[in-house]
Amino acid sequence: MRPFLMLALAMCFTKTLDAEKLNVVFILVDDWGCADAGVTGSDFFETPNIDRLAREGMRFTQAYAAAAICSPTRAAIMTGKSPARLDMTIWHEGAVRGGPTNRRLLEAKAQPNLPRKEVTLAELFKQHGYSTAHIGKWHLGKAAFYPETQGYDLNIGGTYWGAPATFFWPYRGPWSRSDPELRYVPVIQGKPGDYLTDKLTDHALQFIEQQREQPFFLSLWFHTVHTPIEGRPGLVKRFKTKKPGKMHNHPEYAAMVASMDENVGRVLCKLDELNLEDNTAVIITSDNGGVDFQTGRSGNRPPTRNGPYRSGKGTLYEGGLRVPLIIRWPSRTKAGTVCNEPVTSQDYYSTVASSLGQSDGPLHDGESLLPLLHDSQAKLSREALYWHYPHYYPRMTPGSAVREGEWKLIHYYEEDREELFNLRDDPGESKNLAAVHPGRVKALRGRLDAWRQSVDAKAPTPNPAWLSRK
Repeated sequence: MRPFLMLALAMCFTKTLDAEKLNVVFILVDDWGCADAGVTGSDFFETPNIDRLAREGMRFTQAYAAAAICSPTRAAIMTGKSPARLDMTIWHEGAVRGGPTNRRLLEAKAQPNLPRKEVTLAELFKQHGYSTAHIGKWHLGKAAFYPETQGYDLNIGGTYWGAPATFFWPYRGPWSRSDPELRYVPVIQGKPGDYLTDKLTDHALQFIEQQREQPFFLSLWFHTVHTPIEGRPGLVKRFKTKKPGKMHNHPEYAAMVASMDENVGRVLCKLDELNLEDNTAVIITSDNGGVDFQTGRSGNRPPTRNGPYRSGKGTLYEGGLRVPLIIRWPSRTKAGTVCNEPVTSQDYYSTVASSLGQSDGPLHDGESLLPLLHDSQAKLSREALYWHYPHYYPRMTPGSAVREGEWKLIHYYEEDREELFNLRDDPGESKNLAAVHPGRVKALRGRLDAWRQSVDAKAPTPNPAWLSRK
């Protein structure tokens, strides 16, 4: 065969391989509750674009965040490892400050920055020739640990702060009276009236446009719908005139959800416009359960409710851990399918690794979701899911949890007590069955203790100052 012909065939073959590399758009919404979309049961919020994505892909009814708060879940997504294995069990600022000194226990020390020794999702994609961009919230460490140091070619807006001072331009100001530090979202230009969620999406669309001819990985991690609860005025006005739902009725929060959905739609339309929809996987989920309690900037009502599940963000009850999850994966997901298999944040890394044809390593804690995307009735091999939060939260004391089948055990370090729930019969976790099933409590506690030991989970310790008061 002539050399030039061999070269032409090789170039054609390479181009074919490149064409087969699937683009990935990973949309992470902040504090988005499990019922905060039309397709997941909201009776007030409007999400036509997310509902469309569910019709075109697969919706998971038992998706869990790796933690009931943000940074640990984000670390799990990026590495495929449990927050307990990473020692990233609380948000960055909480890890830096340490916990309260006037409670019964002293919180376990946590790592405030995602270690650069970890191979992140972005670095995994870079190994396979992808262009990578992070746009939006980061919250995984100070400047030396920003997205640019973790495998991303581009970082727009990612800092160590967990939320902007305001969603309106210039996106800066003091966070609160008790925390007057000036916060800002960098590299975001604009004019009065511009809305942060819209601006972040502008940058995402620009990146997609620029990378249309080569494989790309885009992390579009919205600050929405985290506090401050601020919606665009026109949308707020519209929802104030809408009849309140029995479960959801907060017009400002509804406006934030609507803006987020609108921008998800903009991403989907851009993929359609560039004929990339058949070569781009889209994943959308949340970093923890919805905020179901009154906040300083949400008015006189909670932003959302997580019914039928109990409680919300910051707790180990289902409302704090259950999140929406929709995946549209070309050639794998069938339109409009629903999967009831429990899945968790650590699984995304294993899924991507499998799709790229490589192992995710022995110390990773997730399972590939590719079998589920092919068959919604398939089962994963793991026997249990685990959570570890050795810290205090306004409605939570240090604890850990395990779910095995329909049974879930929560262990609280204070008083060394357990709560046991049957999620099939009691999804709202209203009946503590620990006294009724002591054998199951013992078995699940043993499994939980063994897991904590296997990942070297750090435990809180007795507080000498508290003990001296007795």
